[in-house]
Amino acid sequence: MLRPTQTEITTDAGERVAARTPVIVSASRATDIPACYADWFFERLRRGYVARINPFDGRRSYISFARTRAVVFWSKNPRPLLPRLAELRERGIHCYVQYTLNDYEDEGLEPHLPPLEERIDTFRRLAEHLGRGLVVWRFDPLLLTDRLGTEELLRRAERIGDSLRDAAEKLVFSFADIGIYRHVARNLDRRGIRWREFTDGEMLQTAAGLAALNERWGYTLAACGERTDFAHLGIVRNRCIDDELLFRHFPHDRALTDYLGATPPSPALFGETARPERTAAHPPKDRGQRAFCGCIASADIGQYATCPHLCAYCYANRSERSVAENLRLHRLHPFAETITGR
Repeated sequence: MLRPTQTEITTDAGERVAARTPVIVSASRATDIPACYADWFFERLRRGYVARINPFDGRRSYISFARTRAVVFWSKNPRPLLPRLAELRERGIHCYVQYTLNDYEDEGLEPHLPPLEERIDTFRRLAEHLGRGLVVWRFDPLLLTDRLGTEELLRRAERIGDSLRDAAEKLVFSFADIGIYRHVARNLDRRGIRWREFTDGEMLQTAAGLAALNERWGYTLAACGERTDFAHLGIVRNRCIDDELLFRHFPHDRALTDYLGATPPSPALFGETARPERTAAHPPKDRGQRAFCGCIASADIGQYATCPHLCAYCYANRSERSVAENLRLHRLHPFAETITGR
């Protein structure tokens, strides 16, 4: 029997299968869909569903776009989205972008990204199209090496933050957790990058430095998935899949606000459209994320080992060989139901 959050779809192969019907789609924590798979995403949107292979047990699951009201994009180079945003609007689907905009050019930690100035320009252009609050700046993760300390990280954040003051409303940051991902440590070591973990004192120093810079920026500062609470510095705990952001920007989408926990709008005077109000309850938390993650539930449509940016600290890519193989399969079947073409 199908659950209320499921429907039955016909696959490209003509098979009838059960599929989830999420209201919010994440595209994606696992790979850079806007930069590398925008054509695939929009073709699958037209076909109405995607398939995803569980990286742990190999099972295939299906996600239908039948009830999708919002897409949260994650990217380090979302420029390919710019000419495609109109298609989302035509389908009545909202979106915002988690835009990771770091400055690790000197260290070569993000070897296949455009130059920083081009990425800043993309941020500004995207904010013009979507709106200032719908492109979220992430300096993420903050990473220490033998040549890159907290003061230099703050200097680089200052440069980017000054460039985005009229284009961004929020800065999200996190501290690299390298030790818990053995393959990340191995990949950094292989590239000769002498990394080290942040101490508690360095975390506090960096957070305080960002808060000081923010006295002139005026961003909302948010820490992503961090155990330490920096509330005394005016830094909130982040929700990347953020019900408050969605409600604030799209309050009159009834299907979306019902999911987000809104009361129906009260009658308004003189024919004006009243704004719905939030209830005390939030949508369910995403149980698949880390303990201190504040994200609400969504369906992620990405796959690990598919991002050709090959950033040195990436937890989603275990080896360049597996990425190359998945890219080869994708190019053979560029619009298959999975990103990898399998």
